[in-house]
Amino acid sequence: MIETRGAKIGLWAWALIVIAFLWIPLVTMGVYAFNSSNVQSWPIPGLTLHWFSEAWHDQEVRDALWLSVKAGLAATAVALLLGSLAAFVLSRYRFFGQDAISFLFVLPIALPGIITGMALNSFFTFWAVQFGFWTIVIGHATFCVVIVLNNVLARLRRTSGSYFEASADLGADGWQTFRYVTFPAVRTALVAGGLLAFALSWDEIVVTYFTAGAQNTLPLLIFGKIRQGQELPIVNAIALFVIVLTFVPVYIAQRLTTGRDVERTSPGGTGAA
Repeated sequence: MIETRGAKIGLWAWALIVIAFLWIPLVTMGVYAFNSSNVQSWPIPGLTLHWFSEAWHDQEVRDALWLSVKAGLAATAVALLLGSLAAFVLSRYRFFGQDAISFLFVLPIALPGIITGMALNSFFTFWAVQFGFWTIVIGHATFCVVIVLNNVLARLRRTSGSYFEASADLGADGWQTFRYVTFPAVRTALVAGGLLAFALSWDEIVVTYFTAGAQNTLPLLIFGKIRQGQELPIVNAIALFVIVLTFVPVYIAQRLTTGRDVERTSPGGTGAA
């Protein structure tokens, strides 16, 4: 397909407009995080790091940060375990109702967060489960599992079945095949899925609102302060920190999901010979 010079310029212009639409609000908020005044006006009168110091020395902010990190790590661990197991089953076996089960796995992330949050809230209330850390983890795991499942399943489907057949022909048992063939093929997909799951859990607010009880994660703390119109400069500093911390795992995950491990994995690498 031959593209004219005008078409290329138009595509570049459209891409720049979309990028600007997405990033200008974030950059503006980032600039306000360094605003020397506590009034949000433009142009800003000066630059300062004062609000970052204020946020860091606020015990409520630090508690919320630690809770978000713990919940994100726990939800990611659950997602890696359940998501990878489900991916192995769905990719290796064919059984009645497989498509329905795949749909049920994906459904939680397709539903509006408020629906999932309300459903979990009703479930926990019905069974008299006390809201706290583990209810947050369960709520986050409902959609984090899908992220890991999709990453690992896509990688397994791109990996030729001849690798596993060659491993068996060379005398490898199930554990050796997993260790030398399956795991090398999916390891970057696992890491990428885990990083994306953590990033999603880290900044989740809707489901957390219905499952956290009296506790505050960092996104809930930000939401509460904005809703009350309090300490907006500190909120901007916290939000910029959240953006930066979210960017890191998403960028690493994007770099890892190139599929190169699939090409590097070969039947001769089973170690069974």
